[in-house]
Amino acid sequence: MKRFFTLCMALCAVLAVNAQTDTTGRQNQPPADDTIRIGGMVIIRKAGSKDKEMKEDKEYKMRKRRGDKPSNLSTNWWIFDIGFSNFTDKTLYTSTAAQGYAPGSNKTWFDLKDGKSRNINVWFFMQKLNVAKHIVNLKYGLGLELNNYHFKQPIRFQEPDGTLVDPPLVIMDGTVGRSYKKNKLAADYLTVPMMLNFNFTPNRKKGFGISAGVSAGYLYSARNKTITSDEGKEKTKDDFELEKWKLSYIAELSMGPVRFYGSYAPKTMFERGLDIRPYNFGFRISNW
Repeated sequence: MKRFFTLCMALCAVLAVNAQTDTTGRQNQPPADDTIRIGGMVIIRKAGSKDKEMKEDKEYKMRKRRGDKPSNLSTNWWIFDIGFSNFTDKTLYTSTAAQGYAPGSNKTWFDLKDGKSRNINVWFFMQKLNVAKHIVNLKYGLGLELNNYHFKQPIRFQEPDGTLVDPPLVIMDGTVGRSYKKNKLAADYLTVPMMLNFNFTPNRKKGFGISAGVSAGYLYSARNKTITSDEGKEKTKDDFELEKWKLSYIAELSMGPVRFYGSYAPKTMFERGLDIRPYNFGFRISNW
């Protein structure tokens, strides 16, 4: 019985010592930081801070979760193009149709002034839809194409004579002593572009890539504006039998912060007589 009592006392003493050692060890260990995770945000509170020191002792860190990807659909508002308008003239001027539209015309009639014919495009928005791993995307939008063609020769576009079938619409101004300071044809379109975009750096905001596709534009305004030495400013508004719809091949090149654009219409911009195919090129101001 004595031996049993002695053994119990020894066991209790050993347990008491171990408990004291464990408590002491825990007290000597530095307290751990508190971490709270809310979605992609991680809040870390420094260890050892008191409630009244909460403001000074908290650290807030924002971290992206691994595997986060760009949005599958992104929108870019108010994109601007600044460039030049021109065209290729494939008109057969000896044909009856060409002479009916512009009597006495030849290829020099529609020569443009270099650097004066400008193109300004204003895109209300463009959207990019992910198709394959954000490398291949569908890109589309809506905007206005504004084209100004400045002519070297003193030609004039005139309103059609309602009493004639297929009346002449372009004449050469032969008024003696009259000089032209400005002679331009403006053609403006409401346009919807559709492109396939290849983004070679999908994780960069200003990356490298190319886009190619087609656009459909509807002619909503056309006018011929002249400024002469004797008449001053004159403006004639009409469609001048321009085609109502313009279908174009379009392309875009992204090189970091610099972007270029281009378009080419494979069909004539006139309903009859002239075979003139417009194209544009220039710089694009855009976020992507």
